[in-house]
Amino acid sequence: MDSGGSTDMTLAFELKALKALADPNAVFNNARQWTEYVGVVSEKPTYVVTNFTRKHRVRQDFFSGPRGVEESLENISGQFDTDRHVFVGIDDEDEAVAEATDWEFLHVEDAAEAAEWTLATEDETDEAPEEQARDDWP
Repeated sequence: MDSGGSTDMTLAFELKALKALADPNAVFNNARQWTEYVGVVSEKPTYVVTNFTRKHRVRQDFFSGPRGVEESLENISGQFDTDRHVFVGIDDEDEAVAEATDWEFLHVEDAAEAAEWTLATEDETDEAPEEQARDDWP
C-alpha cells in the first residue's frame, strides 16, 4: 500500500474489517512495514478482540478495550502522534465514525486491493460461536 512515502501513520482496523481478510497476521506484518502503529478497535467486548487476535497471532500496538470505536479512535489519535490516522472499516457507520473523529477512512476492500491483501472467502468470514461446545463434555 502506498502511503505517499511516509511511514508516519497509525492504522486501526475495525474487528469486522480484520475478519474480512484471509490472513490477519500477514496483514499486520505487512502493515508494520509502512506504519508506525497498527491495532484493532471494536464495539465488541475486549475478550472477543483478544481471542481473535490470539487465534490469528496478531500483535497489535493498541486495542479499544472496554471503550467503543469512536472513543477509542479519539484516545488513540491522542496517544499516537503520527501525521496520518487511517481507519479501515466495512460500512457507512464506520466511515461516519472516522469522519467524526478526524480519521481517514478506507474500506477494507479498497485497502486489500491497494496493499495486495487477500480477502477471506464467505466460509472464512462466518463468525464462530462465542463459546464453542465441547465434544468431550458429558
